[in-house]
Amino acid sequence: MRRTTKSIAALLIVASSCVAISGSAFAFNDIKNDPGAAHILDLKKRGIIQGVGNDLFKPGAKVNGATAVTLIVKGLKLNIDDIRFFKKPEASDFFTKVKNDAPYASEFIIAQLNGLDIPRDIDPSKNVTREQFAHWLFKGILAKGDFAFTEQFIQYTDADAATPAYSDSIQKLLVSGIADLDKKGAFRPQDVITRSEAAVLVDKAIEFVEKTPPIVEVPENPESTILTDVKLASAAFADGVSKVTVSATAPHPGYGIEISSISFSGGQATINYRVVMPDPAALYPQVIADVHADAYIPSSYKAVLGKVEPSLPAKSEGDAASGSSSGAAAGGSTGFPINE
Repeated sequence: MRRTTKSIAALLIVASSCVAISGSAFAFNDIKNDPGAAHILDLKKRGIIQGVGNDLFKPGAKVNGATAVTLIVKGLKLNIDDIRFFKKPEASDFFTKVKNDAPYASEFIIAQLNGLDIPRDIDPSKNVTREQFAHWLFKGILAKGDFAFTEQFIQYTDADAATPAYSDSIQKLLVSGIADLDKKGAFRPQDVITRSEAAVLVDKAIEFVEKTPPIVEVPENPESTILTDVKLASAAFADGVSKVTVSATAPHPGYGIEISSISFSGGQATINYRVVMPDPAALYPQVIADVHADAYIPSSYKAVLGKVEPSLPAKSEGDAASGSSSGAAAGGSTGFPINE
């Protein structure tokens, strides 16, 4: 563990503890012929990366999880400054193999709370593939704003080797010009990413965020942004009956979700929902929570996710014990009359 700690401290970062280099940055001795030299020097000039030993960058060295997450978080300047915590978050709240006293623990916490989709069981010492890095980097870009991407599909020769869950992230990076294919038209998703390749992607991502204005959307109501990753699932429950489930990710376990109304029209059942607000007098652990609510509809209707409706006033613990909101928040079921 000591060797890993020293390696990370020497290989990378940290912007808050290193002196930014002003003027023209001197070149690393081993990047003269590296295709990513310009991007590497730009990151050095920004104070994001440092050399190794006697002015070496080691562009061909492999990148492990700790270095990848730290580079993305520091490069995109991700933070959790706007989140209020009742309890200081620790890496062990989110990850099973990231030590709370690790020098990169705070970067993993920031990555988690910014939606980078880092696996809970990630081993920080293990190498990271190009597709993993691309996916985390794209999620980091989304944390900076809602950017528009052109609806086009770029084919690459080894697309079959890409993990389906990462394919969209790879496409978005290719479409935006942040990532490129090699001379054979391949992305090499399963190859371990090198320090040079990671530096190029991060530097291009920084430039994209700096130069691309995000889409500004005004939510219908303030609660519409509290829950994330809202999904609708439908499954057969009984003869002529389907069970629909609305699920989402909440900032902490105090929040919940409930199905507020269902409208039936044209063969579709539109499932509207609302946020169940936390008890303002209660204290909740500041960990991400999964919430869901169920309802039952005739199987002849196709369930579609509707809109988020205004929340009801938060209830105290005593009221919630006998109210329906807490039941829905915990995954309770709701039945609705069929009216077209």
